[in-house]
Formats: sequence, structure tokens, C-alpha cells
Amino acid sequence: MTAPDRTPLSRAFFDRPVLEVAPELLGRTLVRGSEQGPIELRITEVEAYAGQLDPGSHAYRGRTERNASMFGPPGHAYVYFIYGMWFSLNLVCGSEGTASGVLLRAGEVIKGADLARKRRPKARKDHELAQGPARLATALDIDRGLNGIDICAGPGAPLSVLAGTPAPATRILNGPRTGVGGEGATHPWRFWVDGDPTVSPYRAHVPRNRSKTGVQQGA
Repeated sequence: MTAPDRTPLSRAFFDRPVLEVAPELLGRTLVRGSEQGPIELRITEVEAYAGQLDPGSHAYRGRTERNASMFGPPGHAYVYFIYGMWFSLNLVCGSEGTASGVLLRAGEVIKGADLARKRRPKARKDHELAQGPARLATALDIDRGLNGIDICAGPGAPLSVLAGTPAPATRILNGPRTGVGGEGATHPWRFWVDGDPTVSPYRAHVPRNRSKTGVQQGA
């Protein structure tokens, strides 16, 4: 079996439409470097968010202090805090100013599992370590301190993405995004590797407050 490609993805990879980038991230290797040691993750599930063209996106109504990182340039991280408890990691793509990004929903920890287990002690099995965006961020120790960092900065960067082993097109499925309501609920912009045990279960949007609809879950 051929080893995953260790070549870092270039900025040009991310400087493309989000619906091209998102499925092509499946099978790539996300590297989280830290003083505690590195963790590497094979990406198995993502969601695309198309900025001001997408009612499900945080950037749909324009630029704010919270979502400023989404507006570029491409190849940077957008990290947000949700429900007062969890962080989620997105990779900014598209031309600067378009505010599109890919939410990393799940992956397989392929290096540094011992460290991930310490951060995710409730995970019963290793395939659950990064099964869902909040679990992924927790396992990799991702918080708002990484918001806006350049993931194409080269060796030593706290976050980077390597070419890995891209998922074959025949194994990539797509469907509605998890937990997105309102006008963006039906966009089939969630992509995942068919049959991979790390992929998170799909859950339709359920309003947290009857007076509010269209809660935005992703970038």
C-alpha cells in the first residue's frame, strides 16, 4: 500500500470555489503541531459554506468581528465557538473577500492517538476520537487562539494539510449539511467517505428556540 503523500497543500489548492475544494479534502492529512506533540488526522467528512451566497453561512449577512477570518486570504483557519461550549475548525478557500470555507466534521487519527485520547477520555473507541466537529477540535486542541492562522505557512506551523491519499471519487457521497436550517437546509454540501466508521451521524436541524429558525452550524 502506498504511503500517504507528505507534500503540503499549496495556497492555490484553497484558492478555488468551495464546492471544488470541499470533496477534494477527503483523504488529506491534517497536521496539528503543538508542544505536547503532533497529531495527524485523515479527513473523512466535511461541509462547504459559500459565504454571502449561502444562508447557512456565518458570513451570509456580511463581515463581523467574529467571522473576519472567513474573508480571506485562502489557506487560513476560521475557528468559531458554538453553544458556549465547543470549537469548530474551518479552512478558508476561494478568492479573498468571498468568505467561503470548509468545515472539518470528522476524521481518523492516524498519529498521536495517545494524545488525542487524553483530550477525549469519553471516546469509547478510536474511531470516535474525532467523529464530529466539536470532537475533532477537542482531540486536536483547537480553539480561537488558532483563528486566522496561515495553514500554508510551511514547516512548524501549528496547523497544516498534507496531500495524503485523496479519497476515490467512487467513495465520496454528498447530502444535506448537518443541523443547518432555513433556506440553506437542503443544500447537498456535506461530503463524506462512504462506509468510513469515523463519519458522524447525520442530524437534521432542530431549532433550539421556537422563535428562531435557520440556526447556522457551519462556516
